[in-house]
This record gives sequence, C-alpha cells and structure tokens, in this order.
Amino acid sequence: TKEQLPDLHSHFCGLNLEAHMYASQWFLTLFTAKFPLCMVFHIIDLLLCEGLNIIFHVALALLKTSKEDLLQADFEGALKFFRVQLPKRYRAEENARRLMEQACNIKVPTKKLKKYEKEYHTVRESQLQQEDPMDRYKRENRRLQEASMRLEQENDDLAHELVTSKIALRNDLDQAEDKADVLNKELLLTKQRLVETEEEKRKQEEETAQLKEVFRKQLEKAEYEIKKTTAIIAEYKQICSQLSTRLEKQQAASKEELEVVKGKMMACKHCSDIFSKEGALKPAAINREDQGIESDDEKDSLRKQLREMELELAQTKLQLVEAKCKIQELEHQRGALMNEIQAAKNSWFSKTLNSIKTATGTQPLPPPQATQPPKEST
Repeated sequence: TKEQLPDLHSHFCGLNLEAHMYASQWFLTLFTAKFPLCMVFHIIDLLLCEGLNIIFHVALALLKTSKEDLLQADFEGALKFFRVQLPKRYRAEENARRLMEQACNIKVPTKKLKKYEKEYHTVRESQLQQEDPMDRYKRENRRLQEASMRLEQENDDLAHELVTSKIALRNDLDQAEDKADVLNKELLLTKQRLVETEEEKRKQEEETAQLKEVFRKQLEKAEYEIKKTTAIIAEYKQICSQLSTRLEKQQAASKEELEVVKGKMMACKHCSDIFSKEGALKPAAINREDQGIESDDEKDSLRKQLREMELELAQTKLQLVEAKCKIQELEHQRGALMNEIQAAKNSWFSKTLNSIKTATGTQPLPPPQATQPPKEST
C-alpha cells in the first residue's frame, strides 16, 4: 500500500492499523469468508490463470475502491468496514466484474514482491530481537482484543441470521400447513363433486336410454301407420278402378240392350206403326227419362262414394303429415337434450380438471373434446 496508496498507508499508520488485521483473512480463505460467491468464482478463475500474485492485485483493488471511506474512518470503523460494509458492495455481479477488471489492470512486479518478502522477514526478526516483552504482550493483547471483538461481532451476526432464518422458516412452515389444509379441503370437495357428477351422469344416461326407447317406439308406430295408410290408399285406388270399370260395363250393356229392344220394335210392323205416331213415342221418352234418372242416381252414388274415399284419403295424408311433424319435433328435442347433456358433461370435466390442477400447482390441460352422439335415422 505504501507505493500504490501512500495517503491510505499513512492513514493506517496513524491508526496503528496493520495489514494483517484485515488482509490475513482474505489471503487465508481466498476471500471466501465474507465476500459473495459470484466474486469468489472470478477470483479463483484468475488465480488458476495468473497465479498467486492475483491475490495481491485483488486486495489492492479493494483498497482503491474503498479509499474514500477508509480515509474518513477511525480504527474501529475501519475494521467494521472491512468486516461488514465492504463485502456487501460486491453482492451485485456487475460490481464484482468491475473489481476484477481493475485488479487485472494493477501492475505489481514479482521482483518487488520477493524483495518486500525478504525485507519483511528481516524487519520481523530485528523487531523480535529488539522488542521489549511488555510491548510485545501489549500488542498481542490488542490483537487478541481485536480478534475477540471481531468474533463477538460475527457471533452476533450469526445469531441474528439464525433467529431471522428460524422466524422465516416458521412462517414458511405455517404457510405451507395452511396451504396444505386448503388443498385437502379442495380435494375433498372435488371428490364429492366427482361422486355427485358421476351419479348425475348415470341418471342422465338412464334418461337418455329411456328417451331412445320412446323415440324408437314412436318411430316404429309411425312406420306402421305409414304402411297401413299406404295399404289403405292402394286399396281405395283399386276400389275406384273397379267401380269405374263396372260403371263403364253397365253403360255399355244398357246401350246394347236398348239397341236390341229398338231393333225388335222396328222389326214389328204393328209396333213400328204405333211408334210412328207422335203420341205413341211419349211413353218411350218417359222410359228413357226414367232410365236416365236411374243411371244419374247410380252415377251420383258412385261419385258420392268416390268423394268420401277422397276425403278419407286426404284425412289419412293429413294424419301422415302430422305424424312426420311430430317425429321431427321429437328428434329435435332429443338432439337438444343430448347437446345439453354433452355440454354439462364437458363443463363439469373442465372445471374438475382445472380445480385439481390448481390444487396441485400444475398447468391446466386442454378440456376433453366433445363427442357427438350418433343420430338415429327416421
């Protein structure tokens, strides 16, 4: 320090603060006793690359960076600064990196270090020979007092850290126990919800099966009615065709019979004379009119029957359309019910999974994909 930091050296001499009082711990422990690990790692890297001289470079860099604070401190303040405040400065990795750069820029020749070593040994031997035993004991007593003060301070710091760590550990333990209780309650609630949801799912499956059975019966009934209606329509068509054929045959037979009677009457001379007169033709006309009236009545009755059958056919078609509408409405209700069941199932599964994942502290997985139930053909 005398060559690199003369003003700080003179200040330390005025305080009777020797280098071994603060630097011995640095050199013996390679700065691991008080300084943070990020700084120690840099020092060890430089030690392996540059050798033991880097330890002196780091010590000089520490003194240079702390020069202003040390010049204003007294003996006790300087020791406390080396013990407490100086290590706190280099907790940040950026400050430790800057210190290593400054240490690498310091030039300390190896020959001078060896020369200082020889001079130190020579001065130490001469001091031991010339020193008064009383002074030596006083110095040793002062050194021991300083070491005792340093150890007491370290003991106080360790005791404070121990109490603080115990309190923090107890708080963490209480929080963990509270969290565990909350998680256990949530787990019990989730299990209860799971049982209730499974029961509800079972009931909904039973209701779905019953609805399917009802729909199947309704579908079979509608198909049976459709077949029955189709057979009735075919039968009505066949009856109408038969009645039309029968009517045509009766008309043809009546015409043939009329032609035969007319031919016979015309073949008879007496009858032809009678019918040649004007008044004699009236009864025939009356007969023809009666015959036309009878044929018209028969036609009317057939038309009436035909209209009744057409009315029954229209009613049957109307019933068929109503049955189809009812089937479509039931299918729509069934689809809506199945969608509601599936949505409720998906919502419950999603909530259950999210609550379990939140309770266990894991990331939530994507909810299960909904599967559409197969549609029954009508």
